[in-house]
Amino acid sequence: MSHRFSRFLALAAACLMLAAAPLAAARAEALETPAREAILIDLSTHTVLFEKNADESMVPSSMTKLMTIYILFEKLAKGGIKMEDMLPVSEKAWRMGGSKMFVKVGERVAVSDLLRGIIVQSGNDACVVVAEGLASTEEAFAAQMTAKGKELGLKGSTFRNASGWPDPDHRMTARDLMVLAEHLIEDFPQYYPLFAETSFKYNNIDQANRDPLLGVVPGADGLKTGHTDEGGYGLVGSAQRDGRRLLLVINGLNSMKERAQESARIMEWGFREFQTYTMAKKGDGLAEAKVWQGEEETVPLTVAADALVTLRRVDRASMVVKVVYDGPVPAPIAAGQQIAALEISAPNMPVISLPLVAARDVERQGVFGRMFGSLRYLLTGEAG
Repeated sequence: MSHRFSRFLALAAACLMLAAAPLAAARAEALETPAREAILIDLSTHTVLFEKNADESMVPSSMTKLMTIYILFEKLAKGGIKMEDMLPVSEKAWRMGGSKMFVKVGERVAVSDLLRGIIVQSGNDACVVVAEGLASTEEAFAAQMTAKGKELGLKGSTFRNASGWPDPDHRMTARDLMVLAEHLIEDFPQYYPLFAETSFKYNNIDQANRDPLLGVVPGADGLKTGHTDEGGYGLVGSAQRDGRRLLLVINGLNSMKERAQESARIMEWGFREFQTYTMAKKGDGLAEAKVWQGEEETVPLTVAADALVTLRRVDRASMVVKVVYDGPVPAPIAAGQQIAALEISAPNMPVISLPLVAARDVERQGVFGRMFGSLRYLLTGEAG
């Protein structure tokens, strides 16, 4: 009784929405990068635009600090700590090498200053102050970081310290960094603007934000750089334009200059070559599905939320959109029940499947209606 049903959409509304973006004249160029690891995604649709060794275990260097920041943001959001709270500086924190906020042993530092010391100045000393303030020891805090990573879905991350200081067992993947950055942006919009601050002065020492995208790539507003001898030069960066937000993770580059050039180039490539299209808006009638033994012979299909898809601009003309479902669909059917899929395919991309739901209820027929429908199906093959 069930059969596979699909038909091409020829909706005027969809055509109008797709026609709003200009066609490119040629194929988008293939992207290559000297980075050892990289991943670029469009956060509006969670579409991966480019990746290279994104699941390989790597040294995250100071990009580690994003997890330290996440835990501190979470404490702030839940009221476990306040911006004005003061945390003590231990000798261990004061002695930390590498990039520093230049805290002084024995002093107490406001959480608001420590956040900027980590985000803007990449202070290893500030990370130790936070770790010891929240978990007594940095080792205990690192265990919390690893546990939080698992909770957030990081599959290849093990933390041994709060700053990214070299340790053979301190590892992440580019994809994990992307997931972590996504959580920072989406879970804590009230604190995220801190990443866009271009400088911070503490103890009369003014330091600039190391993020090479700020003020260079339009819409850039965070997140964090990193560098160690083993890891090379890396960056987790994000930029937002015209409602689209791209998120880039790149690592294993040879210099600050190469990091700045590659991160800007890849980010601009993502905005230039790809576009996010609205396929349908919530409530739009897209098609009808046949109903088995219902009070109505068909049920209208719609999307439960705006249906968005990100693809290369040059592939838009070759895009194929169709509605697919196993039907006829047996009644009763409830409004909002998922019964079909909107499948979108284009060259050089996997098929995207978006759920379609019933736009209204369809009650089941009475016993005589069902008997008549079954008889009609036996005689004609037509469901109803």
